[in-house]
Amino acid sequence: MPLTPEQIAEIEAQRANPRQTLRAVSEGMEAHLYKAHEVLDHGFIRVIDYMGDDAAICQAARVSYGKGTKSVQNDAGLIRYLMRHWHSTPFEMCEIKLHVKLPVFVARQWIRHRTANVNEYSARYSILDREFYIPAPDQLAAQSVVNNQGRGVALEGEEAARVLEILKSDSNRAYDNYEAMISDEGQAGLARELARMNLPMNIYTQWYWKVDLHNLFHFLRLRADSHAQYEIRVYADAICKVVADWVPAAYGAFEDYRMGGANLSGKAMDCIRRMLKGEEVTQENSGMSAGEWREFQENLQG
Repeated sequence: MPLTPEQIAEIEAQRANPRQTLRAVSEGMEAHLYKAHEVLDHGFIRVIDYMGDDAAICQAARVSYGKGTKSVQNDAGLIRYLMRHWHSTPFEMCEIKLHVKLPVFVARQWIRHRTANVNEYSARYSILDREFYIPAPDQLAAQSVVNNQGRGVALEGEEAARVLEILKSDSNRAYDNYEAMISDEGQAGLARELARMNLPMNIYTQWYWKVDLHNLFHFLRLRADSHAQYEIRVYADAICKVVADWVPAAYGAFEDYRMGGANLSGKAMDCIRRMLKGEEVTQENSGMSAGEWREFQENLQG
């Protein structure tokens, strides 16, 4: 279970003690405050705090551009204009702080987004729990033969069972040794900061992650994409649901222009113009490499 009974009781106590405020409040986000959304087998995300809403984005934009926004008649239209023209700074006026529980190997992917403030649970001072990410059977897959970073066909039957048993037994054996190294039993025991080196990458860690909306959208564009690794994508998907309630106009524009849109090169645009004129365009006469042409076709076909 991702949360202990004590943690659930603490969250319920926090949610039961609302306070009056003069701050901008997003009613959609208020429903998520402190509440844990379960991810994977032991993980979660939960909103600890936030700043701003859709109106804050518009307020910042109108300060920046002054009379230049007079032609935009409503906040949703202004936000779509900002997103469409890649005006990013107004989105930086909104921030979110999340408490995330995630496997270490997912955290190592996540931390590559260096535009956030992070404070992680320290195994130098505390003892990590015996909690490991063990994939569901339908997530066990062989290495892809066409994508060096991706998965291929799912493992089945005896092979799937063999891999699951290896993952479970190796994880527990490593943790048994971790416990043995740090325990007293009449002796000093190994320092926690050294004993942790033997723990597997699928053990769970936790952190607080604070980021502005512009950089959060960049994270979500990459990590909520269908090509992202499943184990980080499910966290991004959970965050998307929260952001959609927090800043619905901004998220709608993001979904339309970033998630549902496509960036096309000059060569790709030239090919589209030629196609619209009735010309037959092939990879050979497009000026694109085989990889570019394949991606271009995927964008056209949806």
